Amino acid sequence: MQDDNLPIWLPRLTVQGGTRFLQIADALQAAVANGSLAPGDRLPPQRQLAAQLGVDLTTITRAYDEARRRHLLEGRGARGTYVAAPKVELTSVLDLSMNTPPPPDGVDFDDMLKQGLSQVLMRTDSELLMTYHLGGGSDSDRKAAAQWLEPMFGHLDPEQLVVCPGAQAAIAALILALTQPGDVILAEPLTYPGLLAAASQFGRRIIAVPADEEGMLPEMLEQACRQHKPGLVYLNPTLQNPTAITMPESRRKALASTAKRCHVRMVEDDPYWLLADAPPPPIATFAPQQVVYISTLSKCLTPGLRVAFVLIRDPHERERFLVALRSFALMVAPLTAALTTQWILDGSAAQLMDGVRKEARVRHRMARDILAGRYSGAGDGLHVWLELPGYWSCAQLAHAAESEGIAVTPAQAFATGSESVNAIRISLGSIKDRARLRAGLQRLSHLLARRPESFSAAGLPQSQ
Repeated sequence: MQDDNLPIWLPRLTVQGGTRFLQIADALQAAVANGSLAPGDRLPPQRQLAAQLGVDLTTITRAYDEARRRHLLEGRGARGTYVAAPKVELTSVLDLSMNTPPPPDGVDFDDMLKQGLSQVLMRTDSELLMTYHLGGGSDSDRKAAAQWLEPMFGHLDPEQLVVCPGAQAAIAALILALTQPGDVILAEPLTYPGLLAAASQFGRRIIAVPADEEGMLPEMLEQACRQHKPGLVYLNPTLQNPTAITMPESRRKALASTAKRCHVRMVEDDPYWLLADAPPPPIATFAPQQVVYISTLSKCLTPGLRVAFVLIRDPHERERFLVALRSFALMVAPLTAALTTQWILDGSAAQLMDGVRKEARVRHRMARDILAGRYSGAGDGLHVWLELPGYWSCAQLAHAAESEGIAVTPAQAFATGSESVNAIRISLGSIKDRARLRAGLQRLSHLLARRPESFSAAGLPQSQ
């Protein structure tokens, strides 16, 4: 039973009002908004408030935690909990340049993280979480990886999987394991910048293979293989970064056949498959011995996990890969690996991914409406590839957008050759708040409608 002497800001809890801890957090937020609570006001101790409301202590703890997440409260140690000063936004830049998952729709991520870590700590010896691990993941980690990849491949042998500290580390280790200094790596004319950076650091050459609206051309790949004798072919066939093209099944089969015929190893980097709407089977299903497959959780769950799964069927290549990986990244952090495994096995990862997928599609609809005829996305994934009107160059637009407080990525960041493409990539997940994303897209749309001459007075460069 609730105490009659409740704080004036706290409404009475009702069954119809929803989850109790959220009712309390919402009441706190409303009180701060209307001035009933001011910055510096001290809140009742948790046990006292629990007794007054007739709820358990956990409910109050969750309510205060939720209020902290909303930047409403701050703890001051033994002195108690106080209303926080308004959070100051230190930067006005609207970041449309980084491909990260949006906040998941309908998922309490903070609660999921706390619950997952609690389960990990309860079920795992803490010493095992704080020591060295070798071998590309524990048995349970690889079993979780096999479960995660089941939608793409069906049943997999966990022994063929390696757990890595992110896709970038996996790509670097594959380059070291399967190529030699000076070797050629074939890729599409526009490709993942992380590949370009790793190849440059390791002294490998990237050569572009022509592509069309369905991806890399098989006949041009065969010609390039004969001419350059490449060590690897790199592809990102689903919601390709940056063009957002999803390669159809017929093209995947043709490229797999070409790789087998030319006896060339292919790396299929597939971070967006689980976010796509009914994607075709991976290329690795058509050439299982020829293709190494990478699936990272950074793009469909959260970058903070730093976990990727690599499918390498050949045991000798798998061992070479592990040796290369250990030379610069000994292991995945055991705590995040254990959390990833916990989330996959208990269903939290699927729930989180479903929330990310739903939110991403809401954001694509927003981009389509605001960018009107310029939008060319697929309606899913994390980014849009925007071809520019002729009066803007991509470098010029990126500079002008920066002056307007918007960060975008110009085509040069993805170029493997000298071919000029006049476009930018817009990432839809990196701005947490939908209203701020809408403001950024609207500002960008207005910018696209203007001509660069109108910026010359501000000292911005004109196209060369």
